[in-house]
Amino acid sequence: MAQATDKNIAKLSFKLLGLVVVMFAFAMWVMPPLYNALCEVLGINGKTGRQYTVVDSQVDTSRTVKVQFVAQNNEAMPWEFSPNTSQVVVHPGESATVTYYAKNTQDRYMVSQAIPSLVPSRAAEYFHKTECFCFNQQPLAAGANADLALQFIVDRDLPKDIHVITLSYTIFDVTEMAAKQDSVAAASQ
Repeated sequence: MAQATDKNIAKLSFKLLGLVVVMFAFAMWVMPPLYNALCEVLGINGKTGRQYTVVDSQVDTSRTVKVQFVAQNNEAMPWEFSPNTSQVVVHPGESATVTYYAKNTQDRYMVSQAIPSLVPSRAAEYFHKTECFCFNQQPLAAGANADLALQFIVDRDLPKDIHVITLSYTIFDVTEMAAKQDSVAAASQ
């Protein structure tokens, strides 16, 4: 009787462990693309889209917009990460460049990925990044640091009642994911 109970407990433990693995995989690889697609379709959460190509560079010198910069680390990311400039004032249509400081404080090579968010969220469609460290993963050797560039334009069509935009980046450790992608790419060659 005790042996049957031990087998049942082992089976249940194995099933629960499998469920945890499936839930983790779902949270890491399925949810982010769904979340991003939902935000893009609904225009929520201040997603700023992909790289923007400048077509018309007329500047509206009749008004200014303050752009504030914020940085935070995901709880599992041990790097130092901060904007080198806390805010700039720009004219809509004017190109501006700022940098963020990143330092790998660990004794091993790591890769990061920054995810942006913008407030107010309705300003997201008017905030255009022409160059951004967030477009690519950022590898850093142990103890290395870098200034990561962000170039942007606030669209001239930004609603007149928006005077301040806050751009926030959260940086994540994607070292393991990058290594898996590299090994898959190497295997397919």
